[in-house]
Amino acid sequence: MRRFSRRKILGAAAFGAAGIGVAAGSKAAEQGGGGRSGGGLDVRDFGAVGDGKTDDTDAFRSALKAAGDAGGDVVLVPRGNYLIGGTLDVPEHVTLEGVFRAPTARTQNCGTTLLAVAGAGKADGQPFITLRQNGTLRGLTVFYPEQKQANPPTPYPWTVRGTGDNCSLVDVLLVNPYQAVDFGTQPAGRHFIRGLYAQALYRGIFIDQCYDVGRVEDVHLWPFWGGWEGELGKFTRGEGVAFIIGRTDWEYMFNCFCIGYKVGFQFIKTKAGSPNAVLTQCGSDIGPVAVRVESVQDHAGVSFVNGQFMAGVEVLESNRGPVKFTACGFWGIPTTDNHAVLAGRGHTTFNGCHFVGWGRKASDAPCIHARSGGLTVTACDFAERGKVQMVIEPGVDAAVVYGNRLRGEARITNLAGDRAQVALNCVSD
Repeated sequence: MRRFSRRKILGAAAFGAAGIGVAAGSKAAEQGGGGRSGGGLDVRDFGAVGDGKTDDTDAFRSALKAAGDAGGDVVLVPRGNYLIGGTLDVPEHVTLEGVFRAPTARTQNCGTTLLAVAGAGKADGQPFITLRQNGTLRGLTVFYPEQKQANPPTPYPWTVRGTGDNCSLVDVLLVNPYQAVDFGTQPAGRHFIRGLYAQALYRGIFIDQCYDVGRVEDVHLWPFWGGWEGELGKFTRGEGVAFIIGRTDWEYMFNCFCIGYKVGFQFIKTKAGSPNAVLTQCGSDIGPVAVRVESVQDHAGVSFVNGQFMAGVEVLESNRGPVKFTACGFWGIPTTDNHAVLAGRGHTTFNGCHFVGWGRKASDAPCIHARSGGLTVTACDFAERGKVQMVIEPGVDAAVVYGNRLRGEARITNLAGDRAQVALNCVSD
């Protein structure tokens, strides 16, 4: 299996514009303008029943193998509840497709539903569905009928794992996965996720080993199956992480939302490296940590634009890269003291952001607590009257704080001396 990365392309000096045009035109001609010829393969023609009682694993495997042996095809799954007692492998260039054409919610046992039962008690077991290179999962619901709404719930392996480039999920509902989507354990460059809804109980989406551009959009992770106040909700709020982003050379994330997780967005360093990500209109709601940055790439880092967060941002001592928030809103939960606690050797920027609802437990807690690294805060509105807006510790390398609106009085403590410049901030009621 051949893998291509943007770095290899950048290193190919003879890759000219004329060649690009010819390749693009040839591919468009092969695809017939994006349409799909033929009717695909129907799992019922391979013996699938879809009554929720008969084990349809062998029928699915036969249909998927036939599609793979043909060099790639669509395996159609009509309306029904298909009990799958084993695991499924989607071959290269094959699409496993149900009836849905948009993200759905609360549709277990409706439309096209796969009932997953394999792997109970084995979090590190074989994934329920493995996507090979150019494989796609589309228009399906996956439901674990034997999962319990308990604390802790039953561990299961990842529901979907990508192995190879160009793996895609489109318009998929994962009702109650313990671990939802793994596009990181194996290299999965140029992955594409659009229209994924899920109540991921323990882990939502894991991305790593993407040596190219990955795209994730219109993802909604929230407690629609197990509820919010019950034992299962307590487990996810205490243990769950919605988005885990490791090495990706260029990750675009758009309209990605989560609620009720211990950590919303977590950026980590793995053996493969650290992430570079741009997140637009993404947010984390009602969790103690909205964003945790352990490590990002030092040349580009991570940038949130038009995001909303409830509640905190943590930049850890291990980080060395830039972290940016532009036109974002921050508000607190009952346990929120700081909206941002910053450490490491990177530089964190807040521009055009709005802060409200900090200092819930300790009234003198600063909204932004900079312990080390660099800091820029401009054109922001600190909307709590009389509360501490910022503390800049002696370990901060450089800080620029100007042009902000402060309510009641200016309460910015600068312990970094001349390494911090604080000026032109407006105090109002």
